[in-house]
Amino acid sequence: MEHISKAQVKFIRSLQQKKVRDEHGLFVAEGEKCVEELRRGFELVTLVREGVNATRTEIEQMSSLRTPQGVIGVFRKREATSSEANQHTVSNSEAHQHSEAALTLVLDGIQDPGNLGTIIRTCDWFGVHTIICSPDTADCYNPKVVQATMGALARVQVHYVNLPEWLEEVRSTKDDVRIYGTLLDGKNMYNVLRDDVQDTKDRRSLIIMGNEGNGISKEVRKFITHPIYIPAYSDLGKTKETSDVVESLNVSIATAIVLAEFRRPR
Repeated sequence: MEHISKAQVKFIRSLQQKKVRDEHGLFVAEGEKCVEELRRGFELVTLVREGVNATRTEIEQMSSLRTPQGVIGVFRKREATSSEANQHTVSNSEAHQHSEAALTLVLDGIQDPGNLGTIIRTCDWFGVHTIICSPDTADCYNPKVVQATMGALARVQVHYVNLPEWLEEVRSTKDDVRIYGTLLDGKNMYNVLRDDVQDTKDRRSLIIMGNEGNGISKEVRKFITHPIYIPAYSDLGKTKETSDVVESLNVSIATAIVLAEFRRPR
């Protein structure tokens, strides 16, 4: 391997910025495991290894981690998930395609990169390979998101759309689709899914998860056909009002709980 140049070091470092990632259609991953997993789903453009074609100092200059892992990969983004000025939308035909999966996750304004990365990794675990996001959801190619996915980004398609328009299109063309959304005033998830899951085995279902602080937006909330919530419990195992709980569930944890319940055999 030819030793990395100063210009390459500077460029790879600059890929931590979204505008640079969008301009060049590239993103960065770090660590042997993450890089190797991503090679299964993305084109590897540049591979940098400490002691092979880069020094420790150069790795530290390129890395976004406090403790660099010695391996950095530069990958080409999937064209379908790139966005121009955060305004990417899908066409009608794409809307049909993205809602064909039996279970699709929809994210409305998830802003924390760590949460988004964990959600992508969780979706991979539960066999949900399509995620539809609002434009204000964190960039799935943000280095923090990529690291949190641990390579799951190679197997999960992430698309950014105008959610109200996309949901309207899905609703108008998919009579049998059920749209679940997590709301504090929803119905007990376990009761709803106990009655619904068997009936929805062959139906298409969307699960909407909302912003960390504000939940699902009003514009998106009106499309929900099945509002649900995850009940809180007392130390005796009895359900209690969520208003009695000091903190709400982290959205990535809540997503894992909801997906696990959807996948639980009845």
